[in-house]
Amino acid sequence: MSRHRNLALFLVLAAVWGSAFMAIKAGLEFFPPVLFAAIRYDVAGVIMLAYAAVVVDDPIPRTRGEWTLVALGATLLIAAYHAFLFVGETDPNVTSAVAAVLVSLSPVLTTVFARAFLPSERLTLIGTVGLLIGLGGVVVLSQPDPGNLLGQGTGAKLLVFLAAASFALGSVLTGTVDADLPIETMEAWSMILGAALMHLLAVGLGESVADIVWTWEAVASLAYLSIAASALGFLIYFDLLDRLGPIEINLVSYVAPVFAALSGWLFLGEVIAVPTVVGFVLIFGGFLLVKREAIRQEWSRYLASRS
Repeated sequence: MSRHRNLALFLVLAAVWGSAFMAIKAGLEFFPPVLFAAIRYDVAGVIMLAYAAVVVDDPIPRTRGEWTLVALGATLLIAAYHAFLFVGETDPNVTSAVAAVLVSLSPVLTTVFARAFLPSERLTLIGTVGLLIGLGGVVVLSQPDPGNLLGQGTGAKLLVFLAAASFALGSVLTGTVDADLPIETMEAWSMILGAALMHLLAVGLGESVADIVWTWEAVASLAYLSIAASALGFLIYFDLLDRLGPIEINLVSYVAPVFAALSGWLFLGEVIAVPTVVGFVLIFGGFLLVKREAIRQEWSRYLASRS
């Protein structure tokens, strides 16, 4: 029964996070990009902080290490990731599916950054091949034209790639901080401070609340991203992280693009192009090679639990 529950929640999480790329694309018709991301996490941060206050004994970081953890999360996992992603998705060449596939490179990049910042870790020859295959998928998706490097949305796709890299780097660096902070507290304060950083960036970019066009579509996209994709999505993620472990839950990154493509096609009429599919296959193949030992261990553990 618990396996059926876990599978159902896994699919819900993939659907919610995958369709979030479509909701971002839809909302960008009405919001300046960085301000849109900031307001999303104003709402989500308040919801997560309220949740942390209920489930955690002390929902406020106290030590220098805990605030360092929050600062890294706010800067890389929230502000940098979403600023790059939202600006990248303003380009019509970056469909919901393309953005989701590029972001799915994050687990591969996480392993690479772990090798760089954790001396005990090293990338094997096969792992290096997996990394190169994954990066090859990015090249296929980006379709760079040597005569016009910003053509076909290459620059915008690079921004989404930087979003994935920011998230991967943040995931590794937060793991190096010696602080015992509940994940709910870390996420809540990271969202709030990350939103503040994006508000500052939005001001620097000349974005203003006056630029927002308030329609029911704008409110719907904001509500979906803040409540469903952020608050509800992270609650499901926390639950599954405890039950499935980090390797299995990482697979959500490779199911989400399916829902991103379907929702983009259904609601926005986006076309699923061949390079998107090929890029996804290459990135997923790279993930399997880079994570092969961890996947083998998880599979052995699964088989043992069934016997």
